[in-house]
Amino acid sequence: MALGAGEAVDLAKAMNLAATPLRDWLVIVPVVLPIVAGAVCVMLRNAWRLQPIIAIAVLILVAAADATLLARTLAEGPVVMVMGRWLPPFGIAFTVDALGALFALVAALVTLAGALNGIVDIGEKRRRFGFYPFLLLMSAGVSGSFLTGDLFNLYVWFEVLLIASFGLLVLGGEPRQVDGTVKYGFLNLIATTLFLIAIGYLYGLVGTLNMADIALKVRALPEGAPIATIAALFVVAFGMKAAAFPVNAWLPASYHTPKITVAAVFAGLLTKVGAYALLRVLVMLMPAERVVLADLIAVVAALTMLTGALFALAQAEIRRALGFLVISGIGYIFAGLAIGGTAGLSGATFYAVHSMLAMSAAYLAVGAVERYAGTSMLGEVGGLWRAMPLFAALFLVVSFAIAGLPPFSGFWPKAMLVSAALDGEWPWLAAAMLGAGFLSTLALGRIWLIAFWKPAPAGFTPHGAAGASVPAATLAGLGGLTLLVVVIGLAPEPLAALARRAAAGLIDPAAYLNAVFPGGR
Repeated sequence: MALGAGEAVDLAKAMNLAATPLRDWLVIVPVVLPIVAGAVCVMLRNAWRLQPIIAIAVLILVAAADATLLARTLAEGPVVMVMGRWLPPFGIAFTVDALGALFALVAALVTLAGALNGIVDIGEKRRRFGFYPFLLLMSAGVSGSFLTGDLFNLYVWFEVLLIASFGLLVLGGEPRQVDGTVKYGFLNLIATTLFLIAIGYLYGLVGTLNMADIALKVRALPEGAPIATIAALFVVAFGMKAAAFPVNAWLPASYHTPKITVAAVFAGLLTKVGAYALLRVLVMLMPAERVVLADLIAVVAALTMLTGALFALAQAEIRRALGFLVISGIGYIFAGLAIGGTAGLSGATFYAVHSMLAMSAAYLAVGAVERYAGTSMLGEVGGLWRAMPLFAALFLVVSFAIAGLPPFSGFWPKAMLVSAALDGEWPWLAAAMLGAGFLSTLALGRIWLIAFWKPAPAGFTPHGAAGASVPAATLAGLGGLTLLVVVIGLAPEPLAALARRAAAGLIDPAAYLNAVFPGGR
């Protein structure tokens, strides 16, 4: 209705006229801080020795902010901050719940371990060309993806982390890096295009991109609305980004090419952002379509788990084997998504956290192998148990965790998922999980026996001056992640309870919707 002469517009219906409370600004700290620090590192391009100090200090602050956010969401429920004071659904909203805060915290810890390892792994040339600015920018993109409450901005943060990961992947300019970057870039751009098409299609259907608003409007769509088609587009797009079977060719083609620090951070973060997006979109926004697609997702999960583990068993290089184990791990998260319910989704959340920590630690350990032996080819190394006993013990613990052996972190989510599959009448999916676990154990056992236990091959000499010592910076990152793997394994209940809370928030988003629309919609 048109306004009469002299009648004022009631901005309070569209804008938050009160000042944003200082404590709510914490929501954007994990995104803003790395961007500002990255810009500072670019300005200090020639002061390359300062860059790791800045990056590590900022990432510690980001982890502290994420931990505070997680504690607040557990105590008070989801936290919302809108940009420019425009209320949802008009303004861009950051909405943090237990799931987003948990993933953001673990991502910050993994990036921090990478920044520490970069001190010894990344030389002057790569630092001058922007290693730490790219790492910080990727941290901002990952945090933004986990904390945003707007679907289009999820796309934007995906792009930010994609651009930063391109930079990290190609840094050094070696031919095999360029080759891996082209494959990585081409397939991820296809996924991004599908993601954008799905967003446009969804916007045309419901007229909003705010996640809470979408959740409400999708539930009110008339029968026959093409929402299942949109859900299928999201499954393909996020499945490619998560490296699920059969759209995962980019991962084994690229993860073995960059410096090991980059590979370690990628292994922990990139695929998990895709898996997180799928959990958020399918479970919270389109629950009915998740049920419709459950059988298809379960088949994809089983094939991802089994093919990943089988290919890992066939590799002659440790790095490549770990790449396929990253893929295999994504299958467990998809299995939880297919099973659904609090049991399946909490198992998927627990597994994602475990995988972020354990896979990054495994890559950092391979970096120490390469530093000592000059290669990670299985036929060219040996006797590492005797040469590097402390490091070998750390690698063994991480391997047990990835294989899912008790009492380490990988055992509990696999047990949760197998139990949920049997309770939900998915016995064949439970069998696939057990079979993939067995094959992963064989693959890791093969690596351990050849590279660590078996004597070194004739003519083997340690690489250069690096010797058998593992640098303190590597031990700090690797040791910190391994310690978390052990602590979670010995005391799993706090993380399991947190995963159940996160899963319950996805299944029943009433608290999320109330936080975004406190007066109702």
